[in-house]
Amino acid sequence: MTINLIAFEGDGIGPEIMQSTLDIIEFLNVKLELKIQVKKELIGLKSFEKVGTTFPDKVLLKSINADGIILGPVDHNVYPPKSEGGINPSGTLRIELELYSNIRPAKNYNNVKSLSKNMDLIIVRENTEGFYADRNMVEGGGEFSPIPGIGLAFRKITKKASLRIAETAFKIANAKAINKNKKPKVHAVHKANVMRLTDGIFLDACRSVSSKYPDIAYNEMLVDACAAHIVRNPSQFDVIVTTNMFGDILSDLATELSGSLGLAGSLNAGDNYAMAQAQHGSATDIAGQNIANPISLILSSAMLLNWLGTKKKLENLVLASSLIDKSVTKLLENETCLTKDLGGTSSTAETTKNLINILKHLI
Repeated sequence: MTINLIAFEGDGIGPEIMQSTLDIIEFLNVKLELKIQVKKELIGLKSFEKVGTTFPDKVLLKSINADGIILGPVDHNVYPPKSEGGINPSGTLRIELELYSNIRPAKNYNNVKSLSKNMDLIIVRENTEGFYADRNMVEGGGEFSPIPGIGLAFRKITKKASLRIAETAFKIANAKAINKNKKPKVHAVHKANVMRLTDGIFLDACRSVSSKYPDIAYNEMLVDACAAHIVRNPSQFDVIVTTNMFGDILSDLATELSGSLGLAGSLNAGDNYAMAQAQHGSATDIAGQNIANPISLILSSAMLLNWLGTKKKLENLVLASSLIDKSVTKLLENETCLTKDLGGTSSTAETTKNLINILKHLI
């Protein structure tokens, strides 16, 4: 079976870290006979310069026909308005492919300086609604200004989306517990003391799903308290499930505390599609300098391979994912292999080369 992946380099450091990621995948593709075929497609600012849109319709069609997607960082804050061709590829793909779950692990690595210790958690973020104005309306936007000086934003929370993200979180907690040989915990994070209706719907869904998993400890926590506890005592968390914006903020907090956003894997997944996406931004200030840390996108791609391998029952893809995880852990144990964001001097290209050398010894 051939696995067809589509790769979008994106903006800023995207081309550099994408090349690093694809080099790792191609090495494993040959060694493990994964039968992966990767095709690059143009999006972002380069696409806008060429065809007048940051995300052409034909690219969406190709994404629908692919087995998986690898998305580099996009600088959508500088895109023109949607009416002028400035389409956010990330938000569009999440909605069009129903990638309703954003799975973001955060953990400590030996030899990587961090502000929090004993962190090994996964944040499961609802990905298609909430306060995100570019994806919570079928027509129009979720944010508008009726008169000058007044801005209004809608927060959409549905029972359907809340149930399926809760189900995802409990399944992940169950799998995490099997691997760690301990009783799993799920924390539903909310602000129901203020947003009683919307977060009430979310919590009702989480409670309903929790009743199906009696062996998983279920807790609820206010989002501001959760932020404090991630700083103070992250070891209390296994899986955190929350709404879109809360999950976006908490996951960035957790991964930066654990070492760096440059080490943060991220998978957008639904029932039929999945997309690897680096958790960090496009970092245009260091683009083209060969100093960007590619590990976030590499680990995100490992998560994609694991998702595909599990779904299609292809053990070699699951093995490839595991090997990438192990190679990154091994790499980070060596101070001479750390990139600039981690206090080292290793370049993007050197990081790629070092990971491939480690993989050669692991296979």
